[in-house]
Amino acid sequence: MPRKILITSALPYANGAIHLGHMVEYIQTDIWARFQRMRGHTCYYVCADDAHGTPIMLRAREEGITPEQLIERIGKEHRRDFADFNISFDNYHSTHSEENRQLAEAIYAALDKAGHIKKRVISQMYDAERGMFLPDRFIRGDCPRCGSAEQYGDACERCGATYNPTELKNPVSTLSGAKPTQKESLHYFFALSDFEGMLREWAKVDNQRGHLQTEVANKVNEWFEAGLRDWDISRDAPYFGFKVPGAEDKYFYVWLDAPVGYMASFKNLCDKRGLSFEEYFGRTSDAELYHFIGKDIIYFHALFWPAMLAGAGFRAPSAIFAHGFLTVNGKKMSKSRGTFIKARTYLEHLNPEYLRYYFAAKMGPGVDDLDLNLRDFRERVNSDMVGKVVNIASRSAGFIVKHFNGELGRDPDDDSAEADLYAEFVAAGETIAEHYEARDYGRAMREIMALADRANQYIDEKKPWALLKAGREAETHAVCSVGINLYRVLAAYLKPVLPSLAQQSERFLNCPPLQWTNVQQPLTRHTINKFEPLMTRVEQDCIDAIIAASREDVAGAGEGSTATEVEPIAEQIHIDDFAKVDLRIARITKAEHVKGADKLLKLTLDIGVDTRVVFAGIKSAYAPQDLEGRLTVVVANLAPRKMRFGISQGMALAAGPGGKDLFLLSPDEGARPGMRVK
Repeated sequence: MPRKILITSALPYANGAIHLGHMVEYIQTDIWARFQRMRGHTCYYVCADDAHGTPIMLRAREEGITPEQLIERIGKEHRRDFADFNISFDNYHSTHSEENRQLAEAIYAALDKAGHIKKRVISQMYDAERGMFLPDRFIRGDCPRCGSAEQYGDACERCGATYNPTELKNPVSTLSGAKPTQKESLHYFFALSDFEGMLREWAKVDNQRGHLQTEVANKVNEWFEAGLRDWDISRDAPYFGFKVPGAEDKYFYVWLDAPVGYMASFKNLCDKRGLSFEEYFGRTSDAELYHFIGKDIIYFHALFWPAMLAGAGFRAPSAIFAHGFLTVNGKKMSKSRGTFIKARTYLEHLNPEYLRYYFAAKMGPGVDDLDLNLRDFRERVNSDMVGKVVNIASRSAGFIVKHFNGELGRDPDDDSAEADLYAEFVAAGETIAEHYEARDYGRAMREIMALADRANQYIDEKKPWALLKAGREAETHAVCSVGINLYRVLAAYLKPVLPSLAQQSERFLNCPPLQWTNVQQPLTRHTINKFEPLMTRVEQDCIDAIIAASREDVAGAGEGSTATEVEPIAEQIHIDDFAKVDLRIARITKAEHVKGADKLLKLTLDIGVDTRVVFAGIKSAYAPQDLEGRLTVVVANLAPRKMRFGISQGMALAAGPGGKDLFLLSPDEGARPGMRVK
């Protein structure tokens, strides 16, 4: 039975370029939208630029333009990149739109009227030099828990603690460098706890309605146990966004109107096409509503968003599908290594369908991270797409066009092996469709590649080249006709992932647009067009060029650009200060996990004169078994520090931005424990 489906992806922020990490989500969503359309369902896919907030206001100031000019320029770039990656939005809008303003104000008014909006005075960090309150990410200081310097105003990247920015020690404004002061202001809060009963029911793992993936529902339950807190939905001027109705110099926090942008984009589409907005967002709607998001924004989508909708008289989402992050070669994307790759940089060197296929081949329905291993990427695309799928068409089409005037042969007899093989391909369609529906694209791709292997095996066994040489033209004609028809089925199954390849195949096959149901019968007595190469191999020099260009993006970033990972140089010290530091070569004789610690490893170090125990925050980058026996550098005269897990008697030196990108300093050959580093 045909379904009515509305799908969204999270809104990209209108403050920078689309990169391959973003593309994980848009490719995942687009595949599902295209699949639903191929199955005959009414399916709309909408998105928009997230265009409000302090970062956009500040960047526009730095560039000497208005925020409106900035978001218009970035919006055009986003639309171009998405179009070139074949993302099939039915509508792409902006949160800085009249539809979004009206909907955000209507939702706020409904929540306020029902008593879900509270007002109270809060104390915030204020930059007197810039004349503005500081968002958490514009304050840095020492962590109030572990003392680590240069931490953001909301969370410590070293120990993982979360806190209020007013708790930071030695806070500094990243905008002016001035020490912020605390200043009081009246703010507006959404009483999320009013909806705890509704949210607990909606988020249940065992309710069989699948609103949330199991691992996401479990995480949401942890937040329930910790207690739901009121949500600050207002920000003080200066701010780029929508003003709170009836309030002076107060604006909606960007996260209030950002998800409303889903509704606004669809409303804009409804106005263009004469569709019913109520049919999809009304409280009694029987349409399906799905949000595809990254796992870092679950809190907003699984708690605030359904509560806001319910409180304002709209329906809740049918389901929220979260995904993991993208890593490249097993590590987080890095600008210095050239693996922080912009979508446009990729597109300048490689076919977007290569990446669409590779991502699909590795995607499942869960929230695990996805790794783009560049060597595996090249080998898999070349093997699967060029060596298997396209190869079926290329090796069969030449015989058909050259020797049989491009005309396919008759329908195989019902009791023939060829008829059985074709029926096997058609029958596999339902299993493949089930995998697509479950967003288990990796399993779908494996099923399709197994069929491609069967088709190539059939051609290898029949050897049409040998049949033709032996004068058995009728058999040659039959074998190659079967090969073309098997390829047609595979092209249909791959169409949600590879729409351009499917379109090229439709021209080559001279057939109507491929659908799930119109490949049940083979093409017979049908003329195809001359075969043109459908996909070429991925060459290593193209990958090398992408990495080189990505490094150039970093090298070319001007002063004040956010396109660099290098932290600013610390305050100057004198040579006498540095001379006090005693750096020694140490051998790691033992490395152990620390019970109850997320980031620490316990290292036993031989530094020549004695043995020391050091707790090092390198667990994200190293396994204990990889460390034992290796040499490193340690600060030997650092005063012992008492920690929750014991006393740390020094500091092992490492470099890098954090996470998996941490590298212990390793001396060259010839070094030995106890040697001083000069």
